[in-house]
Amino acid sequence: MTRSASVSRNTNETKIEVSINLDGQGSAKLNTGIGFLDHMLDQVARHGMFDLEVTAKGDLHIDAHHTVEDVGIVLGQAFNKAIGDKKGITRYGTAIIPLDEALSRVVLDISGRPGLEFDVEFKRAAIGEFDVDLIHEFFQGFVNHANITMHIDNLKGDNAHHQAETIYKAFGRALKMAVCIDPKISGITPSTKGSL
Repeated sequence: MTRSASVSRNTNETKIEVSINLDGQGSAKLNTGIGFLDHMLDQVARHGMFDLEVTAKGDLHIDAHHTVEDVGIVLGQAFNKAIGDKKGITRYGTAIIPLDEALSRVVLDISGRPGLEFDVEFKRAAIGEFDVDLIHEFFQGFVNHANITMHIDNLKGDNAHHQAETIYKAFGRALKMAVCIDPKISGITPSTKGSL
């Protein structure tokens, strides 16, 4: 059974549509109006082996904040819907990804409890016109609505683009690991509580 979902969110600030297939081939169709965000989401799809479609129309005449945050929120909602009852999943995922001088680690737990620890000091305030503060907003929106616990650490890096890219690649890889079905626990919820 394919684990997929589509979610829409319409507010006065943004109109977002996200579709995700957790058992996909790594294809992405992205149109958020923010080139750098599209580039990062493409990393998530390719390295997580998710099929991902994201369309966003936001109040970019103000800035990118609402659009980036809301894409994170809707992606989290779609992920939470697609993962279903979580039976048989590996649950935990970790990845450490390099890109030239940069190195980032993402560790996550599909726990049913939202939480984000974000230890990243970017070397500059913007990547092109993209405010690096929005990366935290994206992931905060995601974990709050995906109901996962995630630790993100940039261990090394001098180039802000490389720092960001290693984070998103590691995010994709850690998610891929966590959603994999473990045949040893087929049909079983991976928790001593019996639910996540």
